[in-house]
Amino acid sequence: MTYHSTQPVPRPKTGGADVKTFAAAVLLTFGVGLLGMVGWAVLSSGFGGFLGLVAGVFGIVWWRSIHGKTVFPKVIPTKSVVILAVINAVLALVLFLTAG
Repeated sequence: MTYHSTQPVPRPKTGGADVKTFAAAVLLTFGVGLLGMVGWAVLSSGFGGFLGLVAGVFGIVWWRSIHGKTVFPKVIPTKSVVILAVINAVLALVLFLTAG
């Protein structure tokens, strides 16, 4: 005979770690794309876009070196996500100003 508990399994308190990880993943992806577009807009060529994408890859490597062994650790500091959002906003502003 087996015993099945009707009690829910308690989930560990992570302080919104899943939301912060999702936000960081979205912002990193969006930021690399923005870097590619800013490079294309500034140099007016595909080579500029390529340089922007290379800079994005170096940005992800730098992000990984700051946060340990993985790009997305179990707990990402809120400060890191906010800084990433500000960098994306500045890149979007630069793209907006160069496109006009």
